[in-house]
Amino acid sequence: MLFFGLLPFATMLPAQEPGPPPPPQQSSPAPDVPRTDSSSKKNKRIPPYVIIGTVFNESALSFPNVHVQVRKTGEKKFRWETFTNSRGEFAVRVPEGQEYEVVVREKKYKDVALKVNANNGEMEQRLSIRLESLNPEKDGSKK
Repeated sequence: MLFFGLLPFATMLPAQEPGPPPPPQQSSPAPDVPRTDSSSKKNKRIPPYVIIGTVFNESALSFPNVHVQVRKTGEKKFRWETFTNSRGEFAVRVPEGQEYEVVVREKKYKDVALKVNANNGEMEQRLSIRLESLNPEKDGSKK
């Protein structure tokens, strides 16, 4: 009932006309900055090969927050890096058809370097990495 009572007032309000559209902005990117189109970001392929791993300490317990770096074999610079999660797991996507080196680093532990061949027809490689302490006698794990 209230709706019908407000209907006459709605017809008395003046109609608001839309204003002119704002002028197009003419901005050109800096000459040394390549121009990227938003549609090109959508068309980028996600690398299909996945390197998955779990890092353990010398007591065979999962090791969180360990630095993992990946590079193509023969290159000096690492292209991908990550840290293990709370369960000691990591995953890195890389292009297939190459051979990679996975390096795991943690303070007070020996570095571990592994080769991964992403040219074997598989879509993933699973790694299980056990770190060794630099000073085993201090850890109580004497042999």
